[in-house]
Amino acid sequence: MFSHLFVGITDFDRALAFYTPVMAALKQPQRFVDPAYPRAGWQSAQTVRPLFLIGRPLEGEACFGNGQMTAFMAASRAMVDEVHAAAIAHGGTCEGAPGLRPQYHPNYYGAYFRDPDGNKLCVVCHEAEPSPSEGA
Repeated sequence: MFSHLFVGITDFDRALAFYTPVMAALKQPQRFVDPAYPRAGWQSAQTVRPLFLIGRPLEGEACFGNGQMTAFMAASRAMVDEVHAAAIAHGGTCEGAPGLRPQYHPNYYGAYFRDPDGNKLCVVCHEAEPSPSEGA
């Protein structure tokens, strides 16, 4: 469905210091860093698209979108916890601690946070928690 997502930032070094560990916790390899532009991108090794990008907008200063949120899919609930912890440890602010959100569906386990520029982000796992017999 998506080709790429671009999140505008105001301070490239600060944003890179935030997004590098967040994307590493999501197991998304960095594809490039271009300090001259400035911009950086991450993309799964298994797919050509989508590409997640951060950078300074060409049209002026970046500002966060009111009502706009980028949500990343996590492979497990433990990954949701890890990504949220990385975000908070690297300058993000918590907008909702990791936990079940059954109002969305019974297995929705998500966390919400903002990057240092105020962009709202979510990380979510839609899978049921493995049973002890499945080696949780």
